[in-house]
Amino acid sequence: MPELPEVETVLSGLKPAMLNKEIVSLRYNREDLRFALPLDLPSLLEGRVITSMIRRGKYILCFVESGHGFVLHLGMSGVIKVVEPDQDYKAEKHDHVVFKMKSGATIVFNDPRRFGFLKQTSTSNWMNEEPFVKMGPEPLGNEFNEEFLRMALLSKKAPIKSVLLDQRIVAGLGNIYVCEALFYSGVLPERAAGDLKDDEISLLYKSICTVLREAIQAGGSSLRDYRNTKGKMGYFQHHFAVYDREGFLCPQCHESDMNDMLPIVRIVQSGRSSFYCPQCQQ
Repeated sequence: MPELPEVETVLSGLKPAMLNKEIVSLRYNREDLRFALPLDLPSLLEGRVITSMIRRGKYILCFVESGHGFVLHLGMSGVIKVVEPDQDYKAEKHDHVVFKMKSGATIVFNDPRRFGFLKQTSTSNWMNEEPFVKMGPEPLGNEFNEEFLRMALLSKKAPIKSVLLDQRIVAGLGNIYVCEALFYSGVLPERAAGDLKDDEISLLYKSICTVLREAIQAGGSSLRDYRNTKGKMGYFQHHFAVYDREGFLCPQCHESDMNDMLPIVRIVQSGRSSFYCPQCQQ
């Protein structure tokens, strides 16, 4: 599932084609994705200009000048394609939602597995709706800092990885970037969150921010389905230290020429794979 860096990359690709542009038409090619597609949405958006586009966690929100708008989630396999005005749009299988812009651009939501969704919302209501009403702060925003993280972990007995994946604690983090951040902070994913010391929390905070910024700069990570709005892969997967690298030698052990270089280990936590170095992470 696309995480914060992938969704941020998609939003960056959408803005030139949609922000401050008029929607001519919104067409559905089926009745539902993960949820039923909102039947009233086309009439609320057509002929109106998109005035705001934001990312919140792993979701994209777009609003027109009337205040009406929509929430878009990519699901497991969803891809958003931007077809420029000078390009011909050729419909493909699983093109479920199609926006036509007055500029001539076409925006297509393609989702083979249909775990993604498009929901109607508004500028006045979205923050009080699920999942946003209980969502934690953005990890690259001003509200998320070392003190916030320290208080969020205080007395928690759950594994640190599970806590960081909880969208009520911090928004947008997923399996890939939590594994990477825990590696760079030297913390085992199974450690009880409340057991982390202040210096570990400080390093974890910095690692989260650094990993996310580097991943955004790299256009996200493409493992299976993820592509940006131009159909190109991200390339942060080429910089993974531990994620999906079971059996490979730890890059940190290797670079430091330790005598006991150990391979990356994979375990399963709450049904998800966790990757770590048993020597570098404690």
